[in-house]
Amino acid sequence: MQSKTNTDKKPTQRVIKKYPNRRLYDTDTSSYITLAEIKQLVMENEPCVVRDAKTGEDLTRSILLQIILEEEANGTPMFTAAVLANIIRFYGHTMQGLMGGYLEKNMQALMDMQAPLVQGTMGNNLFQQMQEQMQKQTEQLLGTFGLKR
Repeated sequence: MQSKTNTDKKPTQRVIKKYPNRRLYDTDTSSYITLAEIKQLVMENEPCVVRDAKTGEDLTRSILLQIILEEEANGTPMFTAAVLANIIRFYGHTMQGLMGGYLEKNMQALMDMQAPLVQGTMGNNLFQQMQEQMQKQTEQLLGTFGLKR
């Protein structure tokens, strides 16, 4: 992902460099940062990319997966073993590309719903209906691949 510039010539995407010693360097603040601080950037919707300091290779996905792994290991996990097993089953499957888009759309729907839910403008009944609809869609999608809960 290339960083874009605005009229101030400031990158709209924060660049984090990962060095061979596994340290992460925030080029915006000119300081080293931790995975927890990258998680905070994500939580604040701060666009960022992690690049290998030597090769320039985009490492963003692997860093985000590392953050998810830490979150799953600490506290209450979001993914059950069954969910993770089903995700693994999609790798190499002809429908692998569709699964990513499907998950992305449903996550965006949840994010879009989050603000009204937090503000109390969405009733429990509507939330329950949406949850049931997403569950049915998921079961239908998994059923097409011969996968069940």
